[in-house]
Amino acid sequence: MAAVRLRNLTKYFGKVKAVERLTLDINDKEFLVLVGPSGCGKTTALRMIAGLEEATEGEIYIEDRLVNDVSPKDRDIAMVFQNYALYPHMTVYDNMAFGLKLRKFPRAEIRRRVHEAAQMLGLMGLLTRRPKELSGGERQRVALGRAIVREPKVFLMDEPLSNLDAKLRVQTRAELIKLHRRLGITTIYVTHDQVEAMTMGDRIAVLKDGVMHQVDTPMELYNRPANLFVASFIGSPGMNFIPGTIVPSDGGYVIDAGDFKLLLPESHAQRARRKEGANVIFGIRPDDIYDRSLPTPVAATPDNSARLMVDVTEPMGASVYAYLTSGRHTLIADLDGETSAKDGQALDVIFDMEKTHIFDPETEEALI
Repeated sequence: MAAVRLRNLTKYFGKVKAVERLTLDINDKEFLVLVGPSGCGKTTALRMIAGLEEATEGEIYIEDRLVNDVSPKDRDIAMVFQNYALYPHMTVYDNMAFGLKLRKFPRAEIRRRVHEAAQMLGLMGLLTRRPKELSGGERQRVALGRAIVREPKVFLMDEPLSNLDAKLRVQTRAELIKLHRRLGITTIYVTHDQVEAMTMGDRIAVLKDGVMHQVDTPMELYNRPANLFVASFIGSPGMNFIPGTIVPSDGGYVIDAGDFKLLLPESHAQRARRKEGANVIFGIRPDDIYDRSLPTPVAATPDNSARLMVDVTEPMGASVYAYLTSGRHTLIADLDGETSAKDGQALDVIFDMEKTHIFDPETEEALI
């Protein structure tokens, strides 16, 4: 296996900046996810690691070996593409064996590796079929099997689940996680789906406009986003943002949002003092807002509660998404399925103020 190190990795297409000074360490046996919106540079970064794109600047190391000038076939990596890239005229067996045949592996060794991978991926009964006779999920597993038989130092995966339907995507996601744990091969995985990133990655690197904004474990990104972009991108539904002002009140500080005021907890007080009187953006996740009429983990007080109007409710089974308004503010709350929220009616809600976030509206950096 191998660690991968990127140092100031930069790529320009003409005058267009695709990746800018990306510095990142991927640990041996780690499953790292590159996530971000379309056009953020994540696939370009992956292709530079693979050797399919030449870096404009910067260095790429695989197992302490500088590989910038090493051809893709000699980097000891295996890549799984979004579109499977299977040979339509070959059987499943031949598709999986093709790379090994090119490298002139002994026939017995090829057979051993292909059968081992096919057993692992549930493909033993499909080895004589051709791609057109397979479902989308089966084709994806063949593409994975073709990468596995290589026994590479690094797996590179470019949105491998995006062509699957929702149910199969969840199933294959779980299979990939189990596969990674079994093989222990360093994996760099690209996706635009933050749910995929949260459920699969040991760590996640969040990119936007070619720049990495934060890299950390899924829960650290969720609980302590570095800026507004990370806070809005990670989490589903996304974080609520409300413009307000930090003002002193009875020895503490409140967020004055105009239509309601919320007392900041003591844990936030010291940093709030530095921004007294400043305009800020108050952030709270939908699952940290509660229906006051139900038992909640947060005790209700006048300082953490507000009465909001319910615009629309979306029953999700165990929970209900409620779209709430108060004057010019609109929020979404992820409420318990037993909520009393009804469209067009007022609802008393509680904010878990210990889990709130404060951002600078100019720099967009997290203050609290």
